[in-house]
Amino acid sequence: MYPFTLQGAMDYARRGLIEAWVHGFLNGPGHNKAFSDGLKLKRRYFAGPMLVELDRLKRCCGPEPGMIYRVDKEGFESIVNGMIQALRHGWDMPPLIVNYANGYFEVNDGNHRHEALKRIGVKVCYAIFWTTDPRDYQALLLMGSRTIA
Repeated sequence: MYPFTLQGAMDYARRGLIEAWVHGFLNGPGHNKAFSDGLKLKRRYFAGPMLVELDRLKRCCGPEPGMIYRVDKEGFESIVNGMIQALRHGWDMPPLIVNYANGYFEVNDGNHRHEALKRIGVKVCYAIFWTTDPRDYQALLLMGSRTIA
């Protein structure tokens, strides 16, 4: 089994190693070392993978005005379309990595995956959540027993 898939993340979570999975993914196939390094600057709490409704999650990366990380529309579309094809062929897509703070969910890694899922009509997906606040972590754990809606 390839570790950086949903099934790989589930296996790591069962063994209490989801933070290790996050850093392994970000430093490997996720190509987001800067995010991994930033996560290591403070104590973080991780939960998941858990099911969440896509509409609850806000992207921070894309070609649209107002995105924190604006990217080229053509490049964004190319990646999203490639992911749509992979999903249609059974890709065991890695979970999104989402920050949770004060009731707000922001996709920090997986913005292209999020958009691909929306375009093919998926309503819920798996995500790994992280937070800095212990109270937000407790709220996440309470939500974990059901789909976050």
